[in-house]
Amino acid sequence: MKKTQEIYGIRAIMEAIIQDKTIDKIWMLKGQKGQLFKHLEQKIHKKGISHSYVPVERLERFSHQNHQGVVARIAPINFVSLENLIEEKCNKNMVYLLLDGITDSRNLGAILRTASAVGVKGVILPQTGSAPVNSDTVKTSAGGVFSVPLVKVNHLKDALFFFQSHKIKTVAVTEKAAKTAYEYNFNGPVALIMGSEDKGIQKGLLKVADDTIKLPMNDKMGSLNVSVACGVILYEIQRQQNHT
Repeated sequence: MKKTQEIYGIRAIMEAIIQDKTIDKIWMLKGQKGQLFKHLEQKIHKKGISHSYVPVERLERFSHQNHQGVVARIAPINFVSLENLIEEKCNKNMVYLLLDGITDSRNLGAILRTASAVGVKGVILPQTGSAPVNSDTVKTSAGGVFSVPLVKVNHLKDALFFFQSHKIKTVAVTEKAAKTAYEYNFNGPVALIMGSEDKGIQKGLLKVADDTIKLPMNDKMGSLNVSVACGVILYEIQRQQNHT
C-alpha cells in the first residue's frame, strides 16, 4: 500500500505539480514573499490544488527539514477526471456519491468502505473543504479507497450540472426534505449528495439538485453520523435497484 508522503521545498513541489503528481494539499508559510514563491502560487491556483497559509510552527510539525516555507502532501491514490468517470450510456444501476464538507478523514474512510461494498461508481470531492485522503482514510476504508474511483473538482455545483447533462438525477440528503429515502424512487442512475452533520449541504447545491430526501428521525435525535446516514441510504438504493 502506498503511504502518504510529504515533500518539502518550493522547487520540489513545483516539479511535483509539473509531473502531475496527485497532490492532496499544500501548506504555505504566511507572509512568504519572493518571485519563486509567487510562481508556485500561480501554479497552485491554475491547477486548483487545495492549499492554506499557516504559521511556521504548523510546517515544523511535519519535519525539521528545510521546507523553505512550503510542504505538500502526496495522496496515496490517484484521482480520475469526472469526464472519464461518466460513460455516455449510463447503466440504470449506476450510483455516484458527492460529498460536501466531509472534513474528517475517518468519516471519509468509512463512507468509502460502504461505497465499495455496494458498488458505487465513483465518489466526487471538492478541492477545498474536504478531508484529506491520508493513511487514516486508507485504514478506515479497509481498502475501499483503492476500489472506488475518486474525483476532485473545483466546484461541486459544476459536477451536479455535469451529471444532469448526462441524464443522471441528482438527489440531496437534507432534514428539510419532504420525502424520506424509503419513499423515493431510486430507479435509474443516481448522484447522491451528502453533507456534514453540523452544516449540511450548501444552499447553492440544494437549489440546483433535482430532488431532496431525508432519513426518518426520532425527534430526540437531531442527526446521524454522516457515514452511518450514507450507508443507510446507499443500501436502500441498492435494495430498490436490485428489485427492478
